[in-house]
Amino acid sequence: MLRLLLGNIEPGTTDEELGAFLTKYGFPKWDGIEHVPGDGSRPAVILAFGEISAKALEKLSQRIHHMFWKGRELNAMIIGQYMP
Repeated sequence: MLRLLLGNIEPGTTDEELGAFLTKYGFPKWDGIEHVPGDGSRPAVILAFGEISAKALEKLSQRIHHMFWKGRELNAMIIGQYMP
């Protein structure tokens, strides 16, 4: 299962808003989500994807990396596989 760190999201962004945004740019539905609040200034989420290749996830993440959404510049980075 691959994981994507999506950082600098707007505080208070709902999972539904995030899902709609990612679907718009071709992402499949995630299999798991972990919210990473940090100090509150740059919240992030870690999304787990099971049914996607590393190459496909890399292409999709490039679409949204440095994109402005809800007044913030997003950071998208693949952080590897998750082994439960």
